[in-house]
Amino acid sequence: MRILLVEDDKQISRFIVKGLREKNFSVDLCENGDEAYDQLLAIPYDAAILDIMLPGRDGISIVRQLRKNAVTTPVLLLTARGAVSERVEGLYAGADDYLAKPFAMDELVARVHALLRRSTGEKVTRYSVGDLSMDLARRTVRRSDRKIDLTSREFSLLECLLRNPGHVLTRTQLCEHVWEYHFDPGTNLVDVYIQRLRRKIDDGFATKLIQTVRGAGYCISEAS
Repeated sequence: MRILLVEDDKQISRFIVKGLREKNFSVDLCENGDEAYDQLLAIPYDAAILDIMLPGRDGISIVRQLRKNAVTTPVLLLTARGAVSERVEGLYAGADDYLAKPFAMDELVARVHALLRRSTGEKVTRYSVGDLSMDLARRTVRRSDRKIDLTSREFSLLECLLRNPGHVLTRTQLCEHVWEYHFDPGTNLVDVYIQRLRRKIDDGFATKLIQTVRGAGYCISEAS
C-alpha cells in the first residue's frame, strides 16, 4: 500500500519512514504543505499521514481543501501533544484520525491499518489466486501444499499482484509501489524480480499464474 508522509522534521520523518517500510508499506515523503496538496490531487495514495505544522499549507488546510475537491484519501493527522483544539478542528475539516506526538511506531502502524480497513471495507488478511495463497498476518506464501520462501521485495511484488488479480500492472506501477521510486525505462529491475517470482511460484506447476501482457506489463491470473 502506498502512503504519503508529510512531515518537515527530519528526525521524525526518518523514524516514520523506516517503521512503515519495515511493515512493507511504500512511502513517499514530502516536507512542504503546498507540494503535498498537489501530490494528493495527482496521485491516488492509499492513505496520507500529515503533520499539522508545515511550511506552506498546514495539515488542516490540506485536509479541508482535499475534501472540498472530493478527494477521499484517508488522512491521519499528527498533532502536538495535548492540542485538543487542533484535533477537533482537524476531524471537523475531514481528517479520519489523529495521533499525538510523541507516539509509538506500533500505534501509528495499527492506526494506518485501521484507516485502510475502513476505507476499503477490507477485513481479510489473505489473498489467493487458484492454489496460490498469501497470509499477510503470518507473512507466508503457499502454492498447493508447498511453502514458498520469498525475500521482502519478492513478497511485496507478489502482494501487489495479488491485490489486483486479473488486472495488468505496468512496470511503472510496480516500480513505484515496491521500490518507491519512479520507473526508469532503462532498468530491467521489475523484469528480473518477476523472473525470480516465476521460478518460485510457477516452476513445477502446469498452470502458470504470473503472466506477461506484451507491451503493457504483468498480471496474476489462472486464465491463460
